[in-house]
Amino acid sequence: MTQTTSLIALGATSRRGLLRGTGTLLLSGAAVALLAGREGLAAESTAAEGDLSILNVALGAEYQAVAAYQVGAESKLLKPAILKVAVKFQSDHKKHAEVLHDTLVKLGGKPVMAKTTAEYGFPTGSLKSQKDVLRFAAGLEKGAISAYLGAIPVFQNRDLAKAAGSILGDEAIHFAVLKTALGEDPDPSPFVS
Repeated sequence: MTQTTSLIALGATSRRGLLRGTGTLLLSGAAVALLAGREGLAAESTAAEGDLSILNVALGAEYQAVAAYQVGAESKLLKPAILKVAVKFQSDHKKHAEVLHDTLVKLGGKPVMAKTTAEYGFPTGSLKSQKDVLRFAAGLEKGAISAYLGAIPVFQNRDLAKAAGSILGDEAIHFAVLKTALGEDPDPSPFVS
């Protein structure tokens, strides 16, 4: 799954199933509340489940970014100054992932696990120069910006929306720095999309 895939669309698909685990039927919090005749609680539970789904997609995207920057760092294509920036950005993504993971756990969710680098299907064969690596990273950062931008208005919990906005800001900084390192306009549009 790419970072350009909408957090909303991915979050919606993960809420559909009631069957989880090894054949055990688990009802969602919303289903339990509906069965108990508590429609208001059901709506709150559904909203919370939606927030958990969005957080899990964001966590998966942050894990992908950590792996992508590792690929860039190990490529031996980055000059020392650019490598230093890439390692810093990877550290930022690790911190984002840590916060998202911990938030999911605190809210009773089950965080997704990171994939192996090979499972992400990165275009390592086409990374032949520093510019290739920077374009690859910039593309992922732009995808992250779009994903967080799409997720913010969907969060039911406004504190989660604010936190996502903070991460979005950091992703935008990463994108601008990478575009500058490429010698390109870091702010090609007055609007972020």
